[in-house]
Amino acid sequence: MKRFIRHFLYLIVLFAVLILPGCSKNDSSINIFSVNDDIALGQQADQQIRSDPNAYPVLDSAQNPLAYQHLYRVRNAILASGKLTYADRFPWRCTIIQNDTVQNAFCLPGGYMYVYTGIIKLLDDEAQFAGVMGHEMAHADRRHSTDQLTVNYGIDLLLGIITGSNTGQLVQIVADLAAGLGTLAFSRLDENEADKYAVRYLYVTDYDAASLGGFFTKVESEPQPPTFLSTHPSPENRLQNIQDEFTAQGGVHGQTFPDRYAQFKALLP
Repeated sequence: MKRFIRHFLYLIVLFAVLILPGCSKNDSSINIFSVNDDIALGQQADQQIRSDPNAYPVLDSAQNPLAYQHLYRVRNAILASGKLTYADRFPWRCTIIQNDTVQNAFCLPGGYMYVYTGIIKLLDDEAQFAGVMGHEMAHADRRHSTDQLTVNYGIDLLLGIITGSNTGQLVQIVADLAAGLGTLAFSRLDENEADKYAVRYLYVTDYDAASLGGFFTKVESEPQPPTFLSTHPSPENRLQNIQDEFTAQGGVHGQTFPDRYAQFKALLP
């Protein structure tokens, strides 16, 4: 039976490779994961992260409810934009990792999102932070992680994970997803798409959607490049592309909420 399932899945993948490339969201995208697989993989990875407090010192939401209220307010504003395909299907669980030395954020398949205190404290206002969250949520909503998994791990290995016959590789995949480094770094095409969709998400909120460009200007001016830049390779003309999308949406600036963001930062250890 398992052999039949494996052969059946191979036929599906072969059909996708030969017949459907023009239907993919970008020319190189072949994703053997279903949306439910994205959610299941994200949940498994989330459990793995929470079981390793040395690598991922999670800030307890029960002990820091006000900080999480700020975090979820930003998330909720983006979800309410009506621009996300899986707004109501993914759990969109948010977690703060207490590590000031890491200036990074990442989002697992299925919408499990993590932000380090290092990147929260680096930024100037809530609109910049909303730009980061929108960018990460776009990666999940556009299913970039499982696109990259399909390309970089190979179909046979991933089919084994999906069918339950190769679960041992999951720990390494989780580590790669969390680190966002090496072969699982997003492509420049993915980064450009995430930037574009983040601007679209923010533009219909109260936030200044152009602040995403301000975020990249700030992190690129840091003496030591933040981890975010190593896990998110910059496309050419990134700032111009963000500005072009902002202009295409109407070019009207929103608010940045620096005082409210200062309150958020003050709540962190």
